[in-house]
Amino acid sequence: MFLKQALLPISSLFISIAFLATGYGMLMTYIGLYLKQAGLSELVIGIINSAFFLGALLAAVFSQKLIVSVGHARSFSAFSAVMVIAFLGHTLHYQPWFWAGLRLLSGFAFYALLIVLESWLNEKSSSEDRGRVLAVYTVVFFLATAVGQLILGMDISSHLVFVLGSVLVLAALFLVAITRISQPQLQPFERYSLPKVLHIAPLALVGSVIGGFFVGGFYTMVPVFVLNTYGEQSVVASFMAISILGGLLAQWPVGTLSDRYGRRKLLAWAGLFSFAICLLLALFASQTWLFYLLGFLLGTSLFSIYPLSVARANDRLDHGKDLVEISRSLLFAYGIGSFLAPLILGAVLGLSGSLFFTVLALAALLLGGYALTAERIANEQLSVFVAVPAASGASLAQLDPRQDEQWVEDHKPNYPEEADHAASTDSATTDRGERHPSAEHAAEPMRDEDHTRP
Repeated sequence: MFLKQALLPISSLFISIAFLATGYGMLMTYIGLYLKQAGLSELVIGIINSAFFLGALLAAVFSQKLIVSVGHARSFSAFSAVMVIAFLGHTLHYQPWFWAGLRLLSGFAFYALLIVLESWLNEKSSSEDRGRVLAVYTVVFFLATAVGQLILGMDISSHLVFVLGSVLVLAALFLVAITRISQPQLQPFERYSLPKVLHIAPLALVGSVIGGFFVGGFYTMVPVFVLNTYGEQSVVASFMAISILGGLLAQWPVGTLSDRYGRRKLLAWAGLFSFAICLLLALFASQTWLFYLLGFLLGTSLFSIYPLSVARANDRLDHGKDLVEISRSLLFAYGIGSFLAPLILGAVLGLSGSLFFTVLALAALLLGGYALTAERIANEQLSVFVAVPAASGASLAQLDPRQDEQWVEDHKPNYPEEADHAASTDSATTDRGERHPSAEHAAEPMRDEDHTRP
């Protein structure tokens, strides 16, 4: 029933997403490789790559005006045209700062396209199907991004990479142009309020910034590091694809564990596990088979940080209250981390290759240590983990099924007996407000009972 009634009517949107994600994954990795082979320094490569995420931040703020004024179909055509112009512009003239401008245009156009597609998916999804639609979206995006890496493994020429990326964008445009799906009404975006998020859910905000730092650095500067180490584009493509698949396969186990044992513990795991893997990558980067294995393990943790952070923020809210605003603010923080990653990692990689994964390890250690010191939230106050794509637009928050309180209640897991017993003990000694402070009391001191482990 779900396939026929919910999925098939919007299948053209998912295919469009697959085309865009394939081109996104391919070009994100390839730009750094091409610039390195052209002889640019790692710092300059980082600056050029950071322009893509600057464009993403600008899209989150400004693209809505065009979408509202001309509609989804026309704005999708306009953003697709901008993206194709940016892709093909790389083949016309090679000059680093010109390419930085093209990357900014690409980032703006790509994330604006995601906003259009996500708001369309949200409009055509019922409250009962929204969770499954988002799950399909996540799987499609991860798999298509991995396919983009495998295409690079064919060692095709630079001009062909940009032409193929343009063809994929035009294929997505073709499907949207002929679709019979009615256009949705885009709701006004709430403001981005990072101070509010810091007050309500500081761990979620820190996790979003560090999660963006990891993912932004992974797509932009890790390929340069691998190329410096192995000198083969095929190794880069294989490492990236394996890591992305690791991230996809980890989403549901991580979600299940976080629903049962809390986001704080899983964020601590993601941080400390990433810390250990990054140190091993710094020590054993020259052994190919071990390098691939460590890449897979790193993917399982780094792609889980942001979804866990969003789930943590939802745990601190009354279900549905401020969810869209908080989610968009976290996504903006994620974009800031992605923007900073190429700048910092490019400078570090230019100084010493051995320091590259050490810096990532320190960022992971910061997350793990901070998560361990954060407040534990009582089991009955937990929301539900929802997997999200590795890149998403500002409309993703509207697709989040956790806006529906009944959906959250229906999907909550059965907690271990020990946790239930501990929770009941807590309730006998403290009132509900002390165990799970509301947004208004988030900054108040906590009692010892708040730290009782499940």
